[in-house]
Amino acid sequence: MSQKVLLSSREIDIILHRLACQLLENHLDFSNSVMIGLQPRGTFLAKRLLGVLQNDYKVRHIPFGLLDITFYRDDFRRGDKTLAASSTQIDFLVEGKRVVLVDDVLYTGRSIRAALTALQSFGRPGEIELLTLIDRRFSRHLPIQPDYRGRQVDAIKEERVKVCWKENEGEDTVYLVSQ
Repeated sequence: MSQKVLLSSREIDIILHRLACQLLENHLDFSNSVMIGLQPRGTFLAKRLLGVLQNDYKVRHIPFGLLDITFYRDDFRRGDKTLAASSTQIDFLVEGKRVVLVDDVLYTGRSIRAALTALQSFGRPGEIELLTLIDRRFSRHLPIQPDYRGRQVDAIKEERVKVCWKENEGEDTVYLVSQ
């Protein structure tokens, strides 16, 4: 197994600031917008973006939540491995709001499809946007595309994108791992 660095800590930091600026351009003060990170891996990116928006760009109030999609996945009861659920933490309605869904890697699009279904439990959004750190564009099973992307990666099926966050793995790095 070999791994190649796709993004270093410095590159991730630059991308986070660029994504935050793009969000600010489209959402201004976030008065009618909410940000929701997908459990488990999208939460690290979502929390980091929230910090950049609040600390560096002084956006005061951004409704923020975490969404678990485990029971909405189409592979929930398939395979030998039991999926462990995370917690959903959304204490607001999304009715009529502009929702920004945040996930670390967009691969087949199935997780986003599950998130769209799960999100309906919290109201009917006015608009939904997708923000991903990594877009594996040639691996899609569903017609889902990100509105905001950090980096586009062309990887073959046998390769895996591994996103490491300081809060979880002790480093901010994105690797392309070959089996």
